[in-house]
Amino acid sequence: MIVVGLTGGIGSGKTTVAGFFKALDIPIYIADDEAKALMVRSKVIKRKLIKLFGEEAYKGEQLNRPFIAAKVFNDKILLGQMNAIVHPKVVSHFKRWLKKQDAPYVIKEAAIIFEHNKEGQYDFIITVTADVETRIKRVINRDNSNRLKIEAIISNQMSDEDKIKKSHFVIVNDTLDDTKEQVFKTHKSILALIKKHKN
Repeated sequence: MIVVGLTGGIGSGKTTVAGFFKALDIPIYIADDEAKALMVRSKVIKRKLIKLFGEEAYKGEQLNRPFIAAKVFNDKILLGQMNAIVHPKVVSHFKRWLKKQDAPYVIKEAAIIFEHNKEGQYDFIITVTADVETRIKRVINRDNSNRLKIEAIISNQMSDEDKIKKSHFVIVNDTLDDTKEQVFKTHKSILALIKKHKN
């Protein structure tokens, strides 16, 4: 099965782009959503996160996301420890999901691919970009967040320029109609490359 990575910085519109691929009958795996679900569902992850963060990591059965986000925001060591607990479970879950799919290729949406040197896990990688001001406005509207916090997140992420250099495809997500057209062209290109490889 061909696995296509879909990545991009905060507010770039990865979810919108993933939705357009889904409309073309391409199976989509949203790594961040699955990670959040596993942090609630998996007793092993829950136990380890409570050990790492303390009892405040959960409110009842639900993950205390604001508490954890605040803890890891400026602490890369703690973030790395959390990822070491969660990521292997997400990888295993993805492998099981992949076996059930029947399509020319699948898309795995992951915010961090290049930052963790995970590009070897994908046959192709698509980076979604948008200008910084558009991204900031999207996140403010989506999360009711403040500008300074979003700017801090953007400055901590790899630049679009560096991501583009490492990507096979780039989708500029400024207007929905244009983005949809770019998704369709990218889809056709991936199918053509798969066909060429088979021949």
